[in-house]
Amino acid sequence: MSGQSKKKLLQDLKLKCEECFACKLSKTRNNVVFADGNPETAKIVLIGEAPGENEDLQGIPFVGRAGKLLNEFLEKADLSREKDFYIINTVKCRPPKNRVPSEEEKVACRSFLLSQIEIIDPLIILFCGATALKSFYKGKEAISKIRGEIFEVEINGKKYKSMAIFHPSYLLRNHSIEENTPRDFMLKDLKKVKNLI
Repeated sequence: MSGQSKKKLLQDLKLKCEECFACKLSKTRNNVVFADGNPETAKIVLIGEAPGENEDLQGIPFVGRAGKLLNEFLEKADLSREKDFYIINTVKCRPPKNRVPSEEEKVACRSFLLSQIEIIDPLIILFCGATALKSFYKGKEAISKIRGEIFEVEINGKKYKSMAIFHPSYLLRNHSIEENTPRDFMLKDLKKVKNLI
């Protein structure tokens, strides 16, 4: 699919998303937080949990403190947010007080999420944090046990390479950059992704 075709399909999908009132999050949102990144060049789809306050105000995922930290790690791993990534969340509207989205809310948003992945057709999907991982991965392991490992998920009949990484909000509470700390693992995992694309 050409880059222009992808853009058009995503624009149409975004309009549908902005008109969606399938769950109660639509009643409290300021903005639908649809996506960020370049659909024409993205090789990686990164899926986060849900928009926070800054994201809800700006309509862009990962723009708060956690987003700034994510950008720092991407830069260190020689990855470009603007070129290599298409960034989305399991839900498009902010849950009140930044709580974890409910199963009902995730189900209401799932068709948008799956359509975005299908349109981008990435080389790899990154599940950023436990909520995103549990939305697709049926195993019981904690994210700390399987982060950095490549596994497959099937979406609408197609298998995609995938990896779980720590959510940057978790790294905001873990400052050490010593060997085998969460921040060290995050950088190693992103460098591994860089080598895959």
